[in-house]
Amino acid sequence: MKDESLDHFHHAFRQFSSILPGAELPWLRAARRNAIDQFGVLGLPTTRQEDWKYTNVSAIGKCSWHFAPQHTDLASRFDESGVRRIVDELALDTTGHRLVFVNGRHVSRLSRLNGLPQGVFVGSLTRALREMPQRLEALIASRTHADGFAALNTAFLTDGFVVMLPPGAVIDQPLHMLFLNDEPGLAVQPFNAVLAGARSGCAIVEQFVGLGDDRYWTNTVTHIVEDEQANVQHYRLQQESAKAFHIASLAAVQERASCFVSHAFAFGGALSRTGIGTSLNAANAQATLTGLYFVGGRQHVDHHTRIDHTQAQGTSREYYRGVLDGAARGVFNGRVIVHPDAQQTDTYQSNHNLLLSRDAEIDTKPQLEIYADDVKCTHGATVGQLDDDQLFYLRARGVEEHMARALLTYAFARDIVERVRVDSLRGRLESLLLSRTGEGERIRELL
Repeated sequence: MKDESLDHFHHAFRQFSSILPGAELPWLRAARRNAIDQFGVLGLPTTRQEDWKYTNVSAIGKCSWHFAPQHTDLASRFDESGVRRIVDELALDTTGHRLVFVNGRHVSRLSRLNGLPQGVFVGSLTRALREMPQRLEALIASRTHADGFAALNTAFLTDGFVVMLPPGAVIDQPLHMLFLNDEPGLAVQPFNAVLAGARSGCAIVEQFVGLGDDRYWTNTVTHIVEDEQANVQHYRLQQESAKAFHIASLAAVQERASCFVSHAFAFGGALSRTGIGTSLNAANAQATLTGLYFVGGRQHVDHHTRIDHTQAQGTSREYYRGVLDGAARGVFNGRVIVHPDAQQTDTYQSNHNLLLSRDAEIDTKPQLEIYADDVKCTHGATVGQLDDDQLFYLRARGVEEHMARALLTYAFARDIVERVRVDSLRGRLESLLLSRTGEGERIRELL
């Protein structure tokens, strides 16, 4: 991308950097300046780069985004009762923990935290920067930026969630982080951090929802650091508006005998790109990555994953599935690297894709890079249509063709949903799948 197309971002930084949260912190000001300088060098990714070969993000660079929301209470579109009704309908549990962000900013009156264990911090990034900036300095100031999106997130980071778990602290209820957007032309840059002490544990659900049909852009980054024997389950549910852009990055670092589980679900957005990576940096660490993308029309959905086995006796499992209809296009790149010291690594990866129309397209690339000799590593990918034999079996038993196709599509996608361990979220996902099949009520009756 030509340099002149980046001027809008630099102008916005000069305009807003002095009023962003944490502007009074010298180390954060320096990190932001360094990030915008790096963005000037990196620019936005192009299809000439291997990791972005099949995903063209030039449309994001051509839009004149604004980085300061005009409102953060949804008052321009909903009254107070309407806002609360929306949040309650989206909530996993009306009595559970939740933080609500509207147009990129935390809204305390819509959030709820109940009886957290002693010493646990769950709150907004702005609050964490105000109350305990030293806990975030190393995480933010030392960030390296793989691409221009990551650099922009650091330069403009405004809000997000922070979870800090002291050793031994376990949160039993899931933490629901709800990001709502209804403002056209807004670019939100959430930065989220999870610092899990030894033997601690929690489940976090990040949900992104567009309340209108407007074009906006979410550029979000989540960092997870797990000490030994920590257990973090992370769920992300992407339901952006039909015209929205969604760029996401999740990076986890794991220590000895820690467990990291990532579940990624993508349903919305005109263009979405999600990068998920974890580094197993000590012996006996475990990682499981699952994902489901279910898109149609002219949607474009891209998932890039990376698992780095750097030490011995690590275990990883990866299961991704995609359903594509209309002229939708999907991209999956799953990379597993077994480094020289990672002897006795056990890793498995699969990506299966179902194309429901002739114009749907998927580019899938599972990768294994093995630099150790005592390992157990397998991977595979499939792309296909609904099985004719299975269709014939159902038709022979009196099931209409449209219903038979819906049943098989639902069963294919539900394999990933069944792996979700948060009951309320699993139920929500099953409802989303049923609504996507076109025969949801009839399938529900059969089940």
